[in-house]
Amino acid sequence: MAKKKQEGYRVPLFDRIFKPQIITLPNGHTVARPRSRMPLILIALIAVIWGSIRLTGFDLGIIVRRGYQLTVILERIFHPDFSYFGKVVEPLFDTIKMSILGSVLGATLALPFAVVASTNINKSRVAVSLSRFLLNIVRTLPTLVIAKFAALIFGLGTFAGTVAITVFTFGVVSKMMYEAIETIDMGAFEAMESAGGNKYQSFRVACFPQILPTYLSYCLYSLEMNIRAAAILGYVGAGGLGILINERIGWRDYEGLGMVLLALFVVVFIIENTSQYLRKKLS
Repeated sequence: MAKKKQEGYRVPLFDRIFKPQIITLPNGHTVARPRSRMPLILIALIAVIWGSIRLTGFDLGIIVRRGYQLTVILERIFHPDFSYFGKVVEPLFDTIKMSILGSVLGATLALPFAVVASTNINKSRVAVSLSRFLLNIVRTLPTLVIAKFAALIFGLGTFAGTVAITVFTFGVVSKMMYEAIETIDMGAFEAMESAGGNKYQSFRVACFPQILPTYLSYCLYSLEMNIRAAAILGYVGAGGLGILINERIGWRDYEGLGMVLLALFVVVFIIENTSQYLRKKLS
């Protein structure tokens, strides 16, 4: 057996999994390799999958029987009704305006809040804990839920959508920024404070130049996300393309829906490529 091991003898898979192995070290000592946990992991994984299938009522047979409907709908969507474009222009511009304004407002509010939530700038544990707790609450709420509340408070329309995007952008950018601030070099900041500068002056001169490219990159990334999010806010009465999308689906007008999606795709494509170009310049 020793000769077989030296010649590359491989222990059977069953033995490797279920039986502890005795390994002989070069110094002559032997150690027992711990028993593999793979069987327990596989059993747990299978149990979770089986439970999920039972709880969700997943039925592969339905997909097989009804899957052809997807091709029927996609075929109609990929033949957009270009005569419907005139009705898409105004909601499309509403979506763009909501996204840009909400992104600018949310990102602007996020920067000072991120400074408060940074442990290397703000030494008050109470203030840091409260600010991060608030951020966790804001980030927990989906954009559609925020838009629904905003529509109930401020009325239906693009203003509610702008408020929802502002809150969403504020939560995302604040979270990413305070993590970025905590990784910067604090030497210049501490030198400014030692020279008599207050925290605002020290941060503006020593820290802000370090985080500015990252901050602008996060702002552009948020704008990309918000264009997509704003397109569905109309489902809860927040204006934009979501109203048309919901309308066309309700009327089974998939050709008109294709025109709406095509216009949205072009806008998102332009904004994404512009954003990527700008982010490369900032890096």
